[in-house]
Amino acid sequence: MTTTRTSPSISSNTDPKNRPGKRVFVGLSGGVDSAVSAALLQQAGYDVTGVFIKVWSPSFLPCTWREERRDAMRVAAKLGIPFLFFDFEKEYKKGVADYMIEEYRKGRTPNPDVMCNREVKFGAFWKKAKEMGADYIATGHYAQVREKDGSFFLMEGNDAEKDQSYFLWTLTEKDLEHVLFPVGHIEKKEVRSLAEKFAIPVAAKKDSQGICFIGEITLEEFLGEFIETKPGDVLNTKGEAIGIHTGALYYTIGERHGFTIDKKSPHDSASYVVSKDMIENTITVSNNSQEILSLSPKAITAKDVNWLMRPEGTKTTARIRYRGEKLPVLINSAKSRLLIEFEKPVIGVSPGQSIVFYEGPIMIGGGIINAVK
Repeated sequence: MTTTRTSPSISSNTDPKNRPGKRVFVGLSGGVDSAVSAALLQQAGYDVTGVFIKVWSPSFLPCTWREERRDAMRVAAKLGIPFLFFDFEKEYKKGVADYMIEEYRKGRTPNPDVMCNREVKFGAFWKKAKEMGADYIATGHYAQVREKDGSFFLMEGNDAEKDQSYFLWTLTEKDLEHVLFPVGHIEKKEVRSLAEKFAIPVAAKKDSQGICFIGEITLEEFLGEFIETKPGDVLNTKGEAIGIHTGALYYTIGERHGFTIDKKSPHDSASYVVSKDMIENTITVSNNSQEILSLSPKAITAKDVNWLMRPEGTKTTARIRYRGEKLPVLINSAKSRLLIEFEKPVIGVSPGQSIVFYEGPIMIGGGIINAVK
């Protein structure tokens, strides 16, 4: 059985007790979550400064950062807190955008949100905030930092639909010592209610979707500006050409959209990508559920592994996608590159994705899927 760690005695590090007047820089994105985070910290007695972070956007795309900054400034003005503007365009371009483009070029499926958290929100942001005298940084992430006996842990947000712990696996215990997630313990509907209570200007603003620098175009259109691609064959599992696609790098294992199948009957079910060949520029698909399962991996390797805490044994649980099911796994190595076995084949596993480990509600670490077995 998987060992589950509970945490009834772990206290939140957003508790202001013994921290009167501590200075916290809050990343104000222009959205409601970060705005309510700033309001809650101010109410708790922290010395709050709002910070808008500018990231990279390609010249061929319009991006709404000026509008978002204006909303962030309105929030800061309403709360009566200082407002700063940090330009991390270079850091974002190098650590997030370039990484993402290069991973797709190799036929992998990266997660830019994970890299943004590591390189920008909890990297460059904290470095500059600390230089300016901040004791903490805070964001509107739905996750929870807990402290017990001087050790720091990261737990899922209480709102299961909004939990963002999956994207935070690169954080270390040292990072958690100075990170606050003020809305992680409450549900989204309560955040909206608090925004109205505080009369925050963005109380009714819709949540942002996707990646800022991609804007209103598709990922395929964005990548096409940086990577030369060409159409290729869609194959069935017998190796027969049955359709056409726009470029193998665009497709993720388990995907069922974006390619055309010419040889099919009206009664055929949807086809899913089961593999792709970057050298031959082909993708292989199947519409047979048993065949798809038989071609799915039961083990993977992971690289760039970061442990917030080591699993208590070789068994734990893991997610291979955001808001995905927690799957029982067996870890056969505790080195920097892990071999992870599943109880049964898992559909839709793609190199480049993050695998994130949990023991109960505690996120204990993660890594990047390197290869499937």
